[in-house]
Amino acid sequence: MLSWNVAGRVRSVPEQAAALAACETLDAVALQEVRASAHVAWRDALGDLGLAHQHYSAPPPGAGADRRLGVLLAARAPLQALDAPPLPWPERYAGARVLDPDAAPWELHALHAPISAKAQRVKVVTLEAVAAHLRGGGPPGVLAGDFNTPAYESREGEVRSFARTRTGALREGYDERHDAAELGIVPGLGRDGGWVDAFRAVHGYGARDRSWMYANAKFGYRLDHVLVRGLEVEACGYLHAVREARLSDHSPVWAAVRFPL
Repeated sequence: MLSWNVAGRVRSVPEQAAALAACETLDAVALQEVRASAHVAWRDALGDLGLAHQHYSAPPPGAGADRRLGVLLAARAPLQALDAPPLPWPERYAGARVLDPDAAPWELHALHAPISAKAQRVKVVTLEAVAAHLRGGGPPGVLAGDFNTPAYESREGEVRSFARTRTGALREGYDERHDAAELGIVPGLGRDGGWVDAFRAVHGYGARDRSWMYANAKFGYRLDHVLVRGLEVEACGYLHAVREARLSDHSPVWAAVRFPL
């Protein structure tokens, strides 16, 4: 499966879809920042790739600039929409049960977390709600998307949120709750929530990949993730060439997972 923040592009959908077509066969895709005006183009393009079963969490009509971005799930197997956690911006999450006739059902969840600067602590509330919704036992599943965290991961496995400075002090305007909300997703769900960070499971903390980079391409963050529960990770990586070709400011992240033998 593959997850990608497509940067709210509308006219670039054909080129972005071509990048997906160049991948090996995809069984499921989770796209973030899909505008309503791009939905039909993406629906058709993904259908052409054999991903005809789709679930779109649409932004509310007439919403402001902060609420124009939805999440789109697509799969080869039928999808059954799942109940969503209570979120301030519901369009930033989508969940579905994948009803593969050749395998046991599994769940696909996608999240696009707001950035820290948005008002009314929407990032904090969103991350808290999703973590509570998915923590603990449950059926096999994948949680993928742009989580807008963490700010830093050391080679020893230390993870720092955007609420803290490099020295570990809380930034002005941030608090312990914000810090806990970010760490409750990465690494929280991957350490005590029953989920596994697919990329770290394969590469450990020695890999220094960044899925989003500043314009000068000298510094960035690993914001895009695939977490799995009840599944084994065979491989995982980022398609940085797609970002470097400026098809989005995010690199797609892909993972090959399977049911345990």
